[in-house]
Amino acid sequence: MHRTRIKICGLTRVEDVQAVVAAGADAIGFVFYPPSPRYVTPERAAELIAAVPPFVTCTGLFVNASPAEVAATCKVAPLSLVQLHGDESVADSVAIAAACGRQFLRVFRVKPDTAPADLLEYEQLCRAASPLFSSLLLDTYVDAYGGAGKVFDWSLIPKELAPRVVLSGGLSVLSATDAVVRVRPYAVDISSGVEASRGIKDARKIADFVAAVRAADAIIEREKSHESLA
Repeated sequence: MHRTRIKICGLTRVEDVQAVVAAGADAIGFVFYPPSPRYVTPERAAELIAAVPPFVTCTGLFVNASPAEVAATCKVAPLSLVQLHGDESVADSVAIAAACGRQFLRVFRVKPDTAPADLLEYEQLCRAASPLFSSLLLDTYVDAYGGAGKVFDWSLIPKELAPRVVLSGGLSVLSATDAVVRVRPYAVDISSGVEASRGIKDARKIADFVAAVRAADAIIEREKSHESLA
């Protein structure tokens, strides 16, 4: 059965963590970028992670943090994965992952002039640089950090790359099904699209988003079944 993984990012409250877990999401994200309205301290993240049951991945989003800063955060908050959203080079990303002993997601902020070959080349570069590289997270390029909340041109994602990437950028309850059916990513990542206000999640939107992704999975599975019968 085809199953797209789901990450809900930018959690700040225990009740939001509980809503994400109840909805069946696979991963939770905490933002360690102080200018963000979703910022949490390592100590607060540790409190929230204490409410997370086994087998739900806890991810930390960092922007231009040093290896020492990320390692110090991971000592306080038991993160499973780090997500790098700034201007970190590949070498910087590798150093951060080595310092904290975690796998890393590397954001690629897609511009209008990004070519499909650019995405493939960057993924190959990251994968060759460290065994701790997990995946690219594709977001929309804007002059800001930590997530744009805007959609980019999904047709730029090569079909051979899509099953390995995390799709982000402007996803919502209304667009999730179409996004997953068209792109077929390994995972999707959403933050502002399931909020009642900045930094405060909406339990109904979270549940509806998960349902929309699962609807896409069902469509993909039906298509596969029809292809196998053809």
